[in-house]
Amino acid sequence: MADQTHVLFVEDDDVIREATQLALERDGFAVTAMPDGLSGLEAFRADRPDIALLDVMVPGLDGVSLCRRIRDESTVPVIMLSARADSIDVVLGLEAGADDYVTKPFDGAVLVARTRAVLRRFGHAGRDDRADDAGSAAAGGVLAFGELEIDTEGMEVRRDGQPVALTPTEMRLLLEFSSAPGTVLSRDKLLERVWDYGWGGDTRVVDVHVQRLRTKVGQDRIETVRGFGYKLKA
Repeated sequence: MADQTHVLFVEDDDVIREATQLALERDGFAVTAMPDGLSGLEAFRADRPDIALLDVMVPGLDGVSLCRRIRDESTVPVIMLSARADSIDVVLGLEAGADDYVTKPFDGAVLVARTRAVLRRFGHAGRDDRADDAGSAAAGGVLAFGELEIDTEGMEVRRDGQPVALTPTEMRLLLEFSSAPGTVLSRDKLLERVWDYGWGGDTRVVDVHVQRLRTKVGQDRIETVRGFGYKLKA
């Protein structure tokens, strides 16, 4: 298992859990599959997986609450699985710290592809990194925007001299903004660059992450340009 990417998969439906586990294992992943949130949290703490796939509606500790507990302890990537694309659960999961979501029912190959996409954008080779390969978003050095400082080599952020803890997805998003301060970046462009979407995606993923980022770097630091997207205030 040490040489494989380790997936924690939490799903209460026996058929879906077993079929998805087989699909992931066929693609080379090592999988720990759990039927409820409490056992999923125990497995996460015991095994420290490389990525977590969490169904929203699981007993004991629901997927959103489990995501919050994981995010309190780790920056490991999290994908939420939701039965309804328009469900408030999608937004709640993203607000809880999830990096992406997949709508059920899903094809096993689709879930594998999305899982690999998340791992790629985290620069993941099997361990929980802090966005090593945050892309070509910014050149090396420390960038300063008012009270905000971004160390693009050390992957560290400070606000008023105090360290700011960002998830890898939040860091990648901030690096995209800082690479072109004052330039409006559309939601579709951010989906392509940060989430590695080569197809149309749900822009709610962008909106929720921008809001989360604002709470950490300053509400006024990232501006909304209605009808176009977002930009970093230079």
